[in-house]
Amino acid sequence: MRTLAAVAAVCAVIATVLIATREGDDDAPAAQAQAGIAAQGSYGQGAGEGYGHSSGTGHATGAQKDGAADEAGQAPAGPQPVTEIDKTFLVKVRQAGLWEIPAGRLAQTNASSEAVKRAGLHLLDGHSKLDQLVREDAKILGVPIPDEATDEQQEWVRQLENSRGAEFDRLFANVLRSSHGKIFATIAEVRAATQNDLIRRHARQANQTVLDHLEVLEDTGLVDSATLAEVEKSVTPGQ
Repeated sequence: MRTLAAVAAVCAVIATVLIATREGDDDAPAAQAQAGIAAQGSYGQGAGEGYGHSSGTGHATGAQKDGAADEAGQAPAGPQPVTEIDKTFLVKVRQAGLWEIPAGRLAQTNASSEAVKRAGLHLLDGHSKLDQLVREDAKILGVPIPDEATDEQQEWVRQLENSRGAEFDRLFANVLRSSHGKIFATIAEVRAATQNDLIRRHARQANQTVLDHLEVLEDTGLVDSATLAEVEKSVTPGQ
């Protein structure tokens, strides 16, 4: 009996040791997981991070980028220049929208040609988008832009307002083809020479818009050869 009791006691001790060892092993992963969660913060974010960032640094601000450049021994990038031709370009784009958007609307009521009405819709759409862009870029670059078209442009609108049918169609096609041809040459000059990224983007958008308008105006079949000759004379150097 004493032998059995001794064996039972030894077994109990061994069982207790084994249980304690397993509990210690089980607690280790849980403790590690809790430590990881505490370090991570919440939903994939490190402490102090914004949502979705994994590095803990977030997006660098302009000042931070400049500072990093200084530490690397590089000069921080300064503001990009805005030349007089850049400023003139923004002014001309703004003025174009101020009269060509009303002209596009008039085409929907005063034109007799479906091709002219279609051209008017292209003007409405294209210059509405360009006008929003030019106001945004002018504000960013600190360039004052007008709130009125030029006197000549306002006169064109008045002529269109007083025209109907075939007379309107021909006037619309030729006046607008002339103005688009002249600004098309200016856009190319600006895009070729500007050092400003915003102006480059703007010139690219303006180029695409004006090219579309040239094509839909020519599709009316109403553009006179005299109009094209006048544009050629205007944009050719030395003329």
